[in-house]
Amino acid sequence: MTALVRGVGPDFLDAVRTRLGAGGASGDALGAVVEAAAREAGAVLGSRALTSMTRTVRDELFGAGRLQGFLDDPEVTDVLVNGPRDVWVERAGRLTRADVDLGGVDDVRALAVRLAAAGGQRLDDASPAVDARLPDGTRLHAVLPPVAEGCALISLRVVRSRAFTVEQLVASGTLAPALVPVVRALVTTRANLLVSGATGSGKTTLLAALLSLVPHDERLVVVEEAGELAPAHPHVVRLLARHANVDGAGRVDLAALVRHALRMRPDRIVLGECRGAEVREVLAALNTGHDGGCATVHANAAADVPARLEALAALAGMSREAVAAQAASAFDAVLHLRRADRRYVAEVGAVRRGASGELEVACALRVTPTGVTTAGPAWPALAARLGLAVETPR
Repeated sequence: MTALVRGVGPDFLDAVRTRLGAGGASGDALGAVVEAAAREAGAVLGSRALTSMTRTVRDELFGAGRLQGFLDDPEVTDVLVNGPRDVWVERAGRLTRADVDLGGVDDVRALAVRLAAAGGQRLDDASPAVDARLPDGTRLHAVLPPVAEGCALISLRVVRSRAFTVEQLVASGTLAPALVPVVRALVTTRANLLVSGATGSGKTTLLAALLSLVPHDERLVVVEEAGELAPAHPHVVRLLARHANVDGAGRVDLAALVRHALRMRPDRIVLGECRGAEVREVLAALNTGHDGGCATVHANAAADVPARLEALAALAGMSREAVAAQAASAFDAVLHLRRADRRYVAEVGAVRRGASGELEVACALRVTPTGVTTAGPAWPALAARLGLAVETPR
């Protein structure tokens, strides 16, 4: 960067890069390299100053620079860069403007290009937009001008490896106490589940908590684009999609990974996010005896899930009638999350075919933001499927 970074200038960073390259040193030996570069520059560092400078250099060379502190903050979920001095951070579901200066427009572009390269992707004038996963799991999206007006736009979504328990979700208000026996029964009876909701509503967090309830003698095969799911379970194997490299080779998509998962002796197949033609493979898998499967899907309401599945399946050439027949057989229930003042499970729906044969998600249980639970018309049938009492959970 053209400006000093907490006392570390561009010349110093170049000197560290040169030493790392010439000596074949890795990032693990960065402290010694930083100390040697500082001595060459005529500075003698105490242990505290060396630690601070090493952290700064590591952020600049291997991390997100001045944004790294936000990514390290356990309360932060998203970091959004609109310009050198226009950075927004989301904490606890609320966006606030951050007091950070990234230098100039060229510095923001350089940061976006470096982060894309760290994710194994190309970002330049010939390929001005990128969607990548950084080595620590952070999801990166970046767009360069002229597609982005004026300055490169950077969106970073932090992936937290911590798995919450069902009890912690109840304590946080995400899960109403009345729903605890319901979600436990969904897992123990090996129901096939869809977790739906808008972006950032907590779908992955809820799914990880549910998977932690799976008996420990079962094998979970998790298929994801980014390694976000981290259930507290001793037998989890993960397959990660791979983007094509700069030469356009090496791509492995989610549909192929679902097919591979079928050959890995899974007790349960889990798709982190159903977002494209891979829905065909998921429906096929769950219709061939693979019970207890789970997936997440973007939807504004539980009732909108059928339309979402139809749109995704159309990408795989499936007709609306085929989707209705397979999805009604494949999935048992939908857990829908909403994001208001907090993220919470707002509805439990039952997947079925309507009177005219169309796919529908009928309301079984509805939950208010304060946790009040009421039964819907589909509750008796779902309760029977789960072996629960028909009276409304309280």
